Amino acid sequence: MAEEKVKGPKSYFPSIVAKYGQPIEHWMSILEPHAGLKHMDQVTVLKEQHGMGHGHANAVVAVFRSDRGLK
Repeated sequence: MAEEKVKGPKSYFPSIVAKYGQPIEHWMSILEPHAGLKHMDQVTVLKEQHGMGHGHANAVVAVFRSDRGLK
């Protein structure tokens, strides 16, 4: 049976790992202390404090929030 292709924000994960040299768990742990912030404020943390591009930061935050049941 063919392997199902990853869709949505997680489809960015291989390029995020390749570009920034850190596993996704690293980025999730960075967001933990900022779990109470709004989505775009979390994106800003990754962009301004860690140099991540907007699309990559948005994908990481989307999965972070989804995994934790945050809106």
